[in-house]
Amino acid sequence: MRAAPTILHLDMDAFFAAAEQAAKPSLRGKPVVVGGLGPRGVVATASYEARRFGVHSAMPMGQARRLAPNAAYLVPRFAFYRSISEQVMELLGRLSPLVEPLSLDEAFVDLEAGGVADDSASARAAGERLRVDILATTGLTGSVGLAGSKMIAKIASEEAKPNGLVLIEPGTERDLLGPRSVRILPGVGPATGEHLRRAGMTTVSDLAEAGEDELVRLLGRAHGASLYRMAQGYDDRPVVAERDAKSVSVEDTFDVDLHDRVRIRVEVDRLADRCVGRLRASGHSGRTIVLKVRRYDFSTLTRSETLRGPTDDPGVVREAVGRLLEAVDTTGGVRLLGVGVSGLADYTQEDLFAQAGAGASSGSGEGPAGGSDAGEGEEGAAAASGAAGAPVADVRDVRGAEAEGGPAGPVERHWAPGRDVRHAVYGAGWVQGSGVGRVTVRFEEPGSAAPGRVRTFAVDDPDLEEGEPLPLVG
Repeated sequence: MRAAPTILHLDMDAFFAAAEQAAKPSLRGKPVVVGGLGPRGVVATASYEARRFGVHSAMPMGQARRLAPNAAYLVPRFAFYRSISEQVMELLGRLSPLVEPLSLDEAFVDLEAGGVADDSASARAAGERLRVDILATTGLTGSVGLAGSKMIAKIASEEAKPNGLVLIEPGTERDLLGPRSVRILPGVGPATGEHLRRAGMTTVSDLAEAGEDELVRLLGRAHGASLYRMAQGYDDRPVVAERDAKSVSVEDTFDVDLHDRVRIRVEVDRLADRCVGRLRASGHSGRTIVLKVRRYDFSTLTRSETLRGPTDDPGVVREAVGRLLEAVDTTGGVRLLGVGVSGLADYTQEDLFAQAGAGASSGSGEGPAGGSDAGEGEEGAAAASGAAGAPVADVRDVRGAEAEGGPAGPVERHWAPGRDVRHAVYGAGWVQGSGVGRVTVRFEEPGSAAPGRVRTFAVDDPDLEEGEPLPLVG
């Protein structure tokens, strides 16, 4: 714990939805929901206008549509969000060498380590400058919390929302936390919160009064002792600039349950390739391959296989998840598939290129065993929506002739709502909707003073093509 509020927590306000509103003048001040648009999609982010209707993150998209039927529903544009996040993280890096990103839109900063703050006045000044710089650079707003610990700084930024700054003076933590719900503390989710409620503890002061021994009895040594310290307002976790990734994974939820075993294997292979692509992009390889299967009845199985050494070869990963899939009963239908790699390393054993073939011929690899879920990156939740990871113009071979070496058949172009497009005559725009062979596009740019015009085209209009996101500022 510090004597000065020199730990800063930044949380961008409704980041995905706010970025879409800034990019699309016609959506400013209106409810916007970003997430998977299929029947089993979930909300990634809802604008503050949509939250007034009760829409929130992780809500099923069908429920969101019932609560806010007139909202704009858009698929995520992760490359766009990541480019904005990089601008924000660069600004944080100017404040201190110790920046701990938690996601695309959230991070801790040690202001003391950067020499920009050593008391309340200088910390507040640094926080206010940061908010101004973020708005000028990205056109978006962020909320800032300042405190003597990471836990209290995060609570402060939550209180600052939207577009505010809250500084909590060290020494006032217990008074601040006492009347709050136990759910405000890190590590207290719905299950732990309900367990504590049944024991008669609903506020943080209840935890402090119960004592460490009682919490250890209820929750176990590590969790109980940690929770008691946090209830006292103690949190000595440092801001860590580099956090090692523990796993890389991708997953997809399907609009309709998959029953065809061949189709399931094709999807697993596709996920394996995506996972390896992400693994290579992070500069890692891994030893443990994980398959996740959620069946028709919502039961979820994970199976894992540990290789002789780390790999980033897609063939090895495909063969491993194929072996794991053989041990899973999918006859009732599959609603979700996921592939992950854990046990990460920063090198690869060259002889693993031959491992896939050896395992297939001899069957000598380690057998399937129960494993834990692979962790999800910032795109994991949205990837689970199915359509979220689709390209802007998804061109499909309807007859599949190319795969058999024959001439290509007719193609169908799919335009997802919210995606960037460009027309040879009308310029930059974004997809409002599509169907029945038509696509509706609104032509406007981030700097437009008024909403742009809407035009409708055939989905195969040769003048309409995939576009690139335009910068929000400048």
